[in-house]
Amino acid sequence: WRRAALGDTVVYVTNNAMHYHGDYLPRLSGHGAPVGPDRVVTSARASALWIREQLPEAERVLAVGAAGLERELRELDFDVATAGHAATRMAQEGIDGWAAAGHPDAVVVGLDPQLTYLRIAAAADCIRAGAVLVATNRDAIYPTERGFRPGAGSVVAAIETAARVPARVTIGKPGPHLLEMAATAVGLQAKDAVMIGDALTDVQAGTAVGARTVLMLTGVTTRDMAEALPTAERPTRIAADADELATVLEELAAD
Repeated sequence: WRRAALGDTVVYVTNNAMHYHGDYLPRLSGHGAPVGPDRVVTSARASALWIREQLPEAERVLAVGAAGLERELRELDFDVATAGHAATRMAQEGIDGWAAAGHPDAVVVGLDPQLTYLRIAAAADCIRAGAVLVATNRDAIYPTERGFRPGAGSVVAAIETAARVPARVTIGKPGPHLLEMAATAVGLQAKDAVMIGDALTDVQAGTAVGARTVLMLTGVTTRDMAEALPTAERPTRIAADADELATVLEELAAD
């Protein structure tokens, strides 16, 4: 956190669309991290921001995901229908998903731990009727204590297949939108940032916005994996631990 003490702005980004961005604040501050309400941007938060910016006429949104996604959408004043509610109406009233969801303007898809056949059907019905499909991210799997489980990308793929319509946009890494929304949230340009992460998707996202990147060797990505990439796709720098990261950031700040 030395760079924050020197005046750098630190923003945390995550593809996780299950949790409300404010839920991360106690965990980060508990580790001594410099953090504030506008300094955590999830793919759910960024998806809501993208819709507000790119679909200004959108009012009603169908949320396929966990409670965090619904809360992010409501916080930006969208009229939200949940896939669970729509599925229940379909089963009880014998209506299609478009009617059950209240004719939404967009369908936002994240990881839905309670996903059912009718939730997929509800989303697909809405998309075929003209609602814009927004994917929070395309992470096919995610790790848990019990091994890997299907991620948001698996849910998105199921809905795209059922609707026969691809998502208009994918917000999360490795694309640029998550970082662009994070930079905008603090009044900065993404290209001026240094993206730090321990996955190649972090590096790819940083490269996509023209930012410098630092790959941390604290995850599953190895130095050999990074150096095997084409030159244009490699991280700007590689750091093995926090001490080396501090040195790298000081050197990048001096450039």
